Amino acid sequence: MTRVSEPVVLDLHHRGNERAIAAYLLETSDGPALFDCGPATTLDTLRAELAARGVGIADLRHLLLSHIHLDHAGAAGHLVAENPGLTVHVSEVGAPHLVDPSRLERSARRLYLDEFDTLWGSLVPIPEARVAITGERVLEFDCFPSPGHASHHVCYVRDGVLYAGDAAGVRIGSIERVVAPTPPPDIDVESWERTIDEIERRAPERLALIHFGLFGDVGDHLAALRERLHRDSELVAAGATEEEFVAAAHAALGPEPHPEYAVVPPSQCYQGLVRYWQQRREAVPE
Repeated sequence: MTRVSEPVVLDLHHRGNERAIAAYLLETSDGPALFDCGPATTLDTLRAELAARGVGIADLRHLLLSHIHLDHAGAAGHLVAENPGLTVHVSEVGAPHLVDPSRLERSARRLYLDEFDTLWGSLVPIPEARVAITGERVLEFDCFPSPGHASHHVCYVRDGVLYAGDAAGVRIGSIERVVAPTPPPDIDVESWERTIDEIERRAPERLALIHFGLFGDVGDHLAALRERLHRDSELVAAGATEEEFVAAAHAALGPEPHPEYAVVPPSQCYQGLVRYWQQRREAVPE
């Protein structure tokens, strides 16, 4: 088994797309770990990527999850079934949905309809004894709540690297294409603003993004994320239709298709922001 000190980006080639979904292989004080694991549909690719680095599923000691969305955590139950000694770290809110993923699956099937199985595959329950609730420290990582994209999202920090999940957005390529993923059901723009503030306060030297890769231009990246989140949110608040929102997203990315569309479909980003603004307006007393 090869020992690794630097985070190793594992490209899971989701649906054949390069640089769409990653997992990270980490060395910890208690042996090899993963940060996020991708969906069940990429499990064979994950296994091959680990094997290429001298690591088997049975060698893994810990799985650190940012949140329970299926592109980040869908394979978790399969990993525990194959390696019953694996400890899965997740927020307190996310934990029950790993132990009993039925509600999570129903919600995701409503969003993805007939594409659910080909996108994500099956969900396997995790024994409660293998689920550990995150606190301020997880092994030698700092851990902190990072809501906005998801209410139960957490980030991890070690040696200047922020393991960001989706809290620092999506970036596949240049700084001009930092995208705020805003799908349903619990986007909260104000909370996300505070999360970006907290990331800036912690001053990481690099961002480890699941979508996709390690980036060192942290200040510029977070500024671009904040600007995109504002722009998208304000467009929906002003009453843009889904067609107008999608057209604006395509205009921002240029005329050619980009891998972002496979990761953050603009129509889903629109739906999440519509839900956010509906909830805000309903919360305001008349």
